[in-house]
Amino acid sequence: RLSVMTKKNFISLILGTIGGILFAVGMCMCLLPEWNAFTPGVVIAAAGIVVLAVLLIVRRKMDGRPAIKVNGRTVGTIVFGVIAALVLGVGMCMAMVWEMMISGIIVGIVGIVLLLCLIPMCKGIK
Repeated sequence: RLSVMTKKNFISLILGTIGGILFAVGMCMCLLPEWNAFTPGVVIAAAGIVVLAVLLIVRRKMDGRPAIKVNGRTVGTIVFGVIAALVLGVGMCMAMVWEMMISGIIVGIVGIVLLLCLIPMCKGIK
């Protein structure tokens, strides 16, 4: 039996793809000096972040939930996620740019573990 894609999943697919591509291309423009496009890259990456934020708001509205409740737990989770992503990024830079392969892999693995910790932080453990 075939399942049918719901409207909210289709909209999430489209907005997520557009936002992700804009963000990725913007980051490439910023980080590849050969492209010489740092400022436009920042603008395009910011547009990608805006599209992804709109996706979050639209998805929650379609689920019948309030936009986002800003409280200490939400802010703490976001800060933790940003730090975890930065640790993973630093590990990748260490391995691929700064030629510190072993320590870069270790720092990258720590970043991945920190990002995995977001799952129980957001969903809880039952």
